[in-house]
Amino acid sequence: MKKTKKLWIMAGLAGMLALTACGSNAATGGDGKSGAGAETGSIGAQVKHEIIGIDPGAGIMKATADALEQYELKDWTLIEGSGAAMTAMLDKAIKKEEPIIITGWTPHWMFSKYDLKYLEDPKKVYGEAEEIHTIVRKGLKEDHPVAYEFLDRFEWSSDEMGEIMTAIQDGTDPAEAAKAWADSHGDRVDAWTKDLQPVSGDKIKLSYVAWDSEIASTYLLKYIMESKLGYDVTALQVEAGPMWTGVASGDVDASAAAWLPLTHADYWTKFGDKLEDLGPNMTGVKTGLVVPSYVDVKSIEDLK
Repeated sequence: MKKTKKLWIMAGLAGMLALTACGSNAATGGDGKSGAGAETGSIGAQVKHEIIGIDPGAGIMKATADALEQYELKDWTLIEGSGAAMTAMLDKAIKKEEPIIITGWTPHWMFSKYDLKYLEDPKKVYGEAEEIHTIVRKGLKEDHPVAYEFLDRFEWSSDEMGEIMTAIQDGTDPAEAAKAWADSHGDRVDAWTKDLQPVSGDKIKLSYVAWDSEIASTYLLKYIMESKLGYDVTALQVEAGPMWTGVASGDVDASAAAWLPLTHADYWTKFGDKLEDLGPNMTGVKTGLVVPSYVDVKSIEDLK
């Protein structure tokens, strides 16, 4: 085995840059530098002391709330919303070269589309690099040994995942994007399915959270399990809590969307002994605060 204020509207940020008209220091950062956010002391005012987040149940939101406390960012507000709303606001800000601070994670298609950077986290609130694990219900090995072995073998890179995510973002249906990737990476699919005997329509349930990365991986698993291994796969999109609960209770067979050790730490503590962890299907993933590269801020500490 391989071991809080609610975001209701999509408000533009152009008004924030009006603050830079108050003097030459705001325009140049006081040290000759130009560009949005050049003076780190003004970045809070420019973005209204707001960090644009995603859905409130996500682990990255809890980590960000903790970061606000540990870095003593008392004037800052973490905006709740969704991944789609967050990336829409990011796109709008970048088109106008305006400053914005978001909760971010890799792998994610936005790092391919935009020039972004993580803010340094000297207190390690977001931890070191994370892993995405595959978790399965207890008894899956005995009930569906072929599915179990395939899921245990499955591991890939963020670049490979990025190909599917980018295709989906460009408008391709997730199922079609997964099929196209599998069909063009036959060597990878063959390695995962080698010597496994197909079944005859056995039913399998997979659950995942509605992140672009997890949509990519789950639709790929679904396609391979159906086309190569003969399973009838149901993919259930749920929140993180129900995802873990479903696998732990046995109502769902597996999920390839468990972010550990930080993002889903609370769920692991609660459900870890009630399910089986097949280990990471991807390593080197990351979470934290993200800004466009033109924003002249390097560290979360600079937000004070």
